[in-house]
Amino acid sequence: MGKRPSWDDYFMDIAQHVATRSTCLRRQVGAVIVKDKRILATGYNGAPRGLSHCDVTGCIRDKLGIPSGQRLDICRALHAEQNALLQAALHGVSVAGSTIYINVQPCFTCAKMIINAGIARVVCAQTYPDELARSFLAEAGLELELWQPEPQSEAADTVHESGEPGPHQDHQSPIS
Repeated sequence: MGKRPSWDDYFMDIAQHVATRSTCLRRQVGAVIVKDKRILATGYNGAPRGLSHCDVTGCIRDKLGIPSGQRLDICRALHAEQNALLQAALHGVSVAGSTIYINVQPCFTCAKMIINAGIARVVCAQTYPDELARSFLAEAGLELELWQPEPQSEAADTVHESGEPGPHQDHQSPIS
């Protein structure tokens, strides 16, 4: 039997695949909300339901000459985290106590939404220069974990008699 990915690797791979649905011309972001190893919702950055996407209309921020990372409110698209949270809400699924996997660190607005939604753990594949988002997550007691893919190992999926994950289950490092 081949080597199995850890659960964190598995769900981050899904988040990265979800990002391929993005219609944003600047950045493709995917999010997966998981609880008890079950996917509750997914989301990618794209225009609201029924509206034309940026890959059709062009990027408003590009047209206005707004640099990356600034004036995120002037954008057609919802962020991946927002779309995942809205999908859960639309279908009556509580995300309290869940983990969100995102291929990019959440922005300040998404961090506030993650906090208020009751998400218990935030794992991202890459950082984003938003110190305020990190500080709000920390103040709320949420450690922003930087995902580091582990070498494929059968030990990654083991569980000790105590019910604790195997030695390779928790391989994230906090972002400071």
